[in-house]
Amino acid sequence: MNKKTNLTDKINRNKQTAFMPFIVAGDPDIKTTIKIANDIIEGGADILEIGIPYSDPAADGPTIQKGYKRALENGFKVKDTFKIIKEIRKKSDIPIVLMTYYNIIYQYGIPDFYKKLKQTEVNGVIIPDMPPEESKSITKAAKQNKINQIYLVSENTNQKRIQLISEKTTGFLYAVSRLGVTGTRNELPETAIQFIKKLKKQTNHPIAIGFGISKPSHVKSAAKAGADGVITGSAIVEKIEQNKTNEIKQYIKTMKKASLIEIKQN
Repeated sequence: MNKKTNLTDKINRNKQTAFMPFIVAGDPDIKTTIKIANDIIEGGADILEIGIPYSDPAADGPTIQKGYKRALENGFKVKDTFKIIKEIRKKSDIPIVLMTYYNIIYQYGIPDFYKKLKQTEVNGVIIPDMPPEESKSITKAAKQNKINQIYLVSENTNQKRIQLISEKTTGFLYAVSRLGVTGTRNELPETAIQFIKKLKKQTNHPIAIGFGISKPSHVKSAAKAGADGVITGSAIVEKIEQNKTNEIKQYIKTMKKASLIEIKQN
């Protein structure tokens, strides 16, 4: 593919909720990751989020932590992430967002990391352990290379800080649907639904909600509340752990179907 699809165009398409699956790069190996990514795309994903394995992933729950561990134990390196993306780009222009921790970028070199993102046609980056107050060098590199820098907000984020984060974020705002780390659960709590509605009134950015989204009912609830995007990760990584990668494409189709609800406007 010669041109990546614009991230904000995809998340705002047809006023419908975008479905954004997450996978761990190199879990369980590079070849399988590429196949899983292609299955996810063929299953109807709107945006693909890829996590770079890290030894101390504070924002991630046990399932994704184990995915990172499997990849690292198999010798996965940061540079392998870009190999995977290059292979994905041979078949698809789907928007790609990386989730990584600040130390990975720092060790790679901030300018070099963002140049590499541009070269491999990555659309955006999420750094869960980087507060916006400390993002000057990151923001500069992102702007220079036209990479969306995406920030997280939670139910505990006050209005003043939401405003600050809204000023810094580009692409979309990542709403954490519950306090704590990633993982699956039975129902999307009412507090998460109210949080989406509240954010829609406080920012003009598209809102994607993640952390614990694993069932079609979760997707429908988030879409009806007005979420512009829903992110699913642990449920997919769990299938990889259980050697059920052959089920992923159908799972994506089912989740995508649940997202086909016109989102509510502010």
